[in-house]
Amino acid sequence: MFSTKGLWRVVGITALLSTLLCVLGFVYAINQIMFPKPVATEAPAPQTPEEHRGEDAWAAKDRIRIVALGDSLTAGTGDLTGKGYIGQLRDKLEKQLGKPVFVYNNFAIPGFRTADLLKDWEAKKDIAKSIGEADLVLITIGGNDLFEGGADLFGSQNGEGFNPAAAATRIPEAAKRLEQIFDRVSKANPKAKILYVGLYHPFLDLDANRAGGPIVQRWNMAAFELANKYPNITVVPTYDLFELNLNKYLYSDHFHPNQYGYERMAQRIADVLQ
Repeated sequence: MFSTKGLWRVVGITALLSTLLCVLGFVYAINQIMFPKPVATEAPAPQTPEEHRGEDAWAAKDRIRIVALGDSLTAGTGDLTGKGYIGQLRDKLEKQLGKPVFVYNNFAIPGFRTADLLKDWEAKKDIAKSIGEADLVLITIGGNDLFEGGADLFGSQNGEGFNPAAAATRIPEAAKRLEQIFDRVSKANPKAKILYVGLYHPFLDLDANRAGGPIVQRWNMAAFELANKYPNITVVPTYDLFELNLNKYLYSDHFHPNQYGYERMAQRIADVLQ
């Protein structure tokens, strides 16, 4: 049996421990009230551009990259300032978007037809790579397929006048190649905005019967129907930009736009992108 002395010793130790626990609990409670710790919350996952509600994906980018390919129109032939529609568009977009816009690569080569562009694509692997890194892809092609610098267009059966019928015969095969171009560009970057710049009629003032207009529009309509198969390809019309005051907007070669013609093209594209 425990002695009375031992019993009181156990009771005293128990009482002391209880008192210490009460004091520690009181101190902890006061500390939590006076110095509360922030409650940890899980940080929200960053939004991807596609998740911005109604917001253009470009708004989430700190810069815009342009890649261009095609023929002399995209190369800027006829603009003595050297900018062409690509350079003028870059300037307009930079003001419009309020952020840096860069011409990442311009693969355009004067004189190119649709077949040349396809061959160049095979020869230069960096074309597809550059398009894959672009935000905006710009294309002009087809004018040389139809017009061939005016070959076969001047001279009818009696050797006089303007004969655009030769251009009409070139449309079916050229359109097939244009579809291949659209398919490759779209697959190289399904998220980029791809704009195909439609054709105008450079010989309109020599076409007294305006027989060439429907042929050019037939090409533009074929391009529209092909582009409609791809959600990220848009056709930008230019025919009306040159229909009035043609000579005011053409270079001295009577085929390519001059500085003012390219400016009108650049403004039309900028408007489409707004």
